[in-house]
Amino acid sequence: METYYYVVDSIDGDYANLKRTDIDTDDVKLVARALLPEGINVGTKLKYEMFEYEIA
Repeated sequence: METYYYVVDSIDGDYANLKRTDIDTDDVKLVARALLPEGINVGTKLKYEMFEYEIA
């Protein structure tokens, strides 16, 4: 299972836009905030591994 690193780019209601930081891309990923750890804000760094997000 691979590990991916993201930063919270923006928050829009119940969703957050995540931008990959481990590769060079301009794509953002829309993720429901219910799947993310509590207490995230714009700029929070996240690690995605084994189908779970955690604050890095």
